[in-house]
Amino acid sequence: MELRRTMLFIPGNNPGMLQNGGVFGADSVILDVEDAVAPGEKDAARLLVSYALRNVDYGCSETVVRINTLDTFGKEDIRAIVPCQPDLLLVPKVETAADIKEVVSLVATAEKPGQKKVNLIALLETPRGIAEAFSIAQADERVVALALGAEDYTAALGANRTKQGTEIFTARTMIINAAAAAGVQSIDTPYTDANDEQGLLEDSQTAKHLGFKGKLAINPRQIDVIHEVFNPTMHEIEWAERVIEAIRIAESEGAGVASLNGKMVDAPVVNRAERILYLAKLLGLVKEAEV
Repeated sequence: MELRRTMLFIPGNNPGMLQNGGVFGADSVILDVEDAVAPGEKDAARLLVSYALRNVDYGCSETVVRINTLDTFGKEDIRAIVPCQPDLLLVPKVETAADIKEVVSLVATAEKPGQKKVNLIALLETPRGIAEAFSIAQADERVVALALGAEDYTAALGANRTKQGTEIFTARTMIINAAAAAGVQSIDTPYTDANDEQGLLEDSQTAKHLGFKGKLAINPRQIDVIHEVFNPTMHEIEWAERVIEAIRIAESEGAGVASLNGKMVDAPVVNRAERILYLAKLLGLVKEAEV
């Protein structure tokens, strides 16, 4: 599973940020030709993003393009951008599995022979999209994650968007559950006050506690805070190592189950421990981690 602790939006009409997007250290950079770009600048942004994908080295950052909806400029985006070989498309305002299937068909047609398959993240921003989260996650094997777009969602509800996030709690948990059930990742909505570091920290902690695997970001200054939260802690790593050791001892003794501190160690616990150790090894937090 890919590391997507941070997915940083970069305006597709900003040449400077497009050029330097790889230096910020985000796990993914989202080259945005949708909300960040005015309607009259869509064509120019599409050309800039296409050029950036072909010529800019984004280092270890995964390249993602947020396209427009298919009923606006999305089809043109797909035809121009997919042959430039981004890793992913972020598909906005997905409401049904049929929406994903239509995007998949267009992407498959646009791909060059032999190029790496372009996968999708479905951005759920409407009440219908939240309600259909599981069917969207299962719509096609190209879907690797569900992401929450809380600003449009709360506007559709007629709810006030707050820093505490009580108004999006249900949407968050529905997306997390749907993604887990479908075996894909869940990515949390951005924290939109780039100057409120404490608020970002608390919101990121909530997201991780609920089960999100990463968070969208709107400013490079948010990256370190989000990484601090989503990186495995030493306490989590030590717990995971004890779990794996307990299951190994049980298996060597021919026992059907293992226990740790009086609690049964079953498959979901082992899976969680293995993921923590996998991340720890990937991030260089431990020298060796059994996965």
